[in-house]
Amino acid sequence: MDYFVHETAVVDENVSIGKGTRVWHFSHIMQDVQIGEGCNLGQNTFIDKGVRVGSRVKIQNNVSVYAGVMIEDDVFIGPSVVFTNVINPRSFVERKKEIKPTTVQKGATIGANATIVCGVQIGRYAMVGAGAVVTHDVNAYALVTGNPAKETGKVNEAGEKI
Repeated sequence: MDYFVHETAVVDENVSIGKGTRVWHFSHIMQDVQIGEGCNLGQNTFIDKGVRVGSRVKIQNNVSVYAGVMIEDDVFIGPSVVFTNVINPRSFVERKKEIKPTTVQKGATIGANATIVCGVQIGRYAMVGAGAVVTHDVNAYALVTGNPAKETGKVNEAGEKI
């Protein structure tokens, strides 16, 4: 095995984990998930069925990545970020066929405690500020903050405001 899974983590069947990836305490990776090389999944991370995670992705503690989310290479996801996957959930209405896909493109950063409402695309090297609530697509290299998140600037590939 050329990756690390902490003894308290749960990895379901039919999961692909790339070389050098680390999965930490109390995490759960459900079936049919693909995780690339060199990733780090922090403590208490939940990865739902069918999710795709690229290479060199850092997912910090207490992050939930639900079905329908695709995370490309070199993405940083801060602590306690939540992705949703249905726009109008109800406990008594089955909506698994209504999952709206969400994509986080290469090099993007999502700050701590941000919420990503389903059906959006976060552009290449974009930066979502801590606590932001993303309800619409985010342009490549955009800096978005607030609730709802609005573009407040631009960043370069190093994450520096320009």
